[in-house]
Amino acid sequence: MSNMFKTLMVAVAGLGLSAAVSAQEVVEGQHYELLESPVETQVDDGQIEVTEIFWFGCPHCYRLQTPINEWYETLDDDVSVVKMPATMGGDWNTHATAFYAAESLGIEDELHADFFNAIHQENQSLTEPDEIAAFFANYGVSEEEAKQALTDFGVRSEVNDANNRMRKMKLMGVPAIVIDGRYLVTPSSAGSLDNMPKIAEALVEQVREERAE
Repeated sequence: MSNMFKTLMVAVAGLGLSAAVSAQEVVEGQHYELLESPVETQVDDGQIEVTEIFWFGCPHCYRLQTPINEWYETLDDDVSVVKMPATMGGDWNTHATAFYAAESLGIEDELHADFFNAIHQENQSLTEPDEIAAFFANYGVSEEEAKQALTDFGVRSEVNDANNRMRKMKLMGVPAIVIDGRYLVTPSSAGSLDNMPKIAEALVEQVREERAE
């Protein structure tokens, strides 16, 4: 990962981030970055897209799960969350395939946190098809169904689409949050993992204000 994404404890001047942050307080280049080229959003018209980019094997992504999930529970109806696995080859792509395979089988929501826990708490790699299929079997699908999903053309297409989207965002590391296909929040820009949802919330409000003008 790049140094930008490894630097997790950067002072955030002028912000009391223990509380909510307003749209007026966040500053481009200080608390978030503007993507060089906006990416097309994947949500319904009128919705504000929050894209969480992660890798199941990333310890920082794992640590972000608690604060970001707590934030998700507070989101208003005009916000839609898109979870996008990062694709940087090797195990990253294997885990991205597992994500989309689970989604195609209708078990991803139930499985998501457990997949993270299995890797980071139980030291499972979950990088081999047999391992992944056996894990999926705990969620009401057969291992055969799981293996078929892991090689499904539609799942491979989803992985390729995620890879293309990540390249357009020019992301070099995870975790990351992108708001409305334009605003990028990283641990470095936010000052810490815990602050990422707070900056993201302020940017959601900023998008609302922009749309109201």
